[in-house]
Amino acid sequence: MFHLKEVSYLNKKHQSYHGYPFSIPLISSFEKITFDSPITILVGENGTGKSTLLEAIACAIGSIAIGDTDINTDREFEYARKLSKYLNLSWSVKTNKGFFLRAEDFINYMRKLHEIRMDMEQELQEIDNRYTGRTLHAHSLARMPYARSLNEMDNMYNGGLESKSHGESFLEFFSSRFIPNGLYILDEPETPLSPMNQFAFMAMIKEMIKQNSQFIIATHSPIIMAHPDASIYDLNSLPIKKTVYNEIESVKFFRSFLNNPQGFIRHL
Repeated sequence: MFHLKEVSYLNKKHQSYHGYPFSIPLISSFEKITFDSPITILVGENGTGKSTLLEAIACAIGSIAIGDTDINTDREFEYARKLSKYLNLSWSVKTNKGFFLRAEDFINYMRKLHEIRMDMEQELQEIDNRYTGRTLHAHSLARMPYARSLNEMDNMYNGGLESKSHGESFLEFFSSRFIPNGLYILDEPETPLSPMNQFAFMAMIKEMIKQNSQFIIATHSPIIMAHPDASIYDLNSLPIKKTVYNEIESVKFFRSFLNNPQGFIRHL
């Protein structure tokens, strides 16, 4: 069973907004998209509007965004919120679990975690200096809230995300945040991941699908596109339509390049 069954575009002839994002060819030709698989993948070149559509869907759902971003108030989501007012969602069983994540939001989230850790470690150092000569009990009480918070950060992410590589921390983050029965909307999750870690990410998604989770992913990764449970929509040709893996233009390009890289490089 899939939580979200369909997203359709309403009142196109009577919408009160004009210009961007309604002027994007993808949006002006958009009718609906049906979700008939546990994982739906949107493919398309830069500028096709796939991120705009994904953000609007997340706004219409009311998804929780990772990091400091609030899709309900942040100005960078203003266009997505306008578009979301004209999207109709059809559910099998609505879920409030899951989240919306863009690759840049994860980077900002990591930066924020690092700042929090640095602030708490600095505060602990200052407490150690201030409480020199005081009783051990008073010293321990002063340290307790900061030490507890650092310990909780380490336990949540199996030792702390900041101590791992970018790709490792991304996988650890998802492993910690995934919960059953969730709806996860991901924009280019491959950005921090090596090819091997992209494959590990696919295995993680497969396990979450077994726990009744649903994924809508915009990606350029031919590895993630190959997920066996995926329905793939091609946003390069309008109106959007379903496609199969071997017909995706970027997959054809990667295959041709890997088969004959020198044939491409000599034209640089």
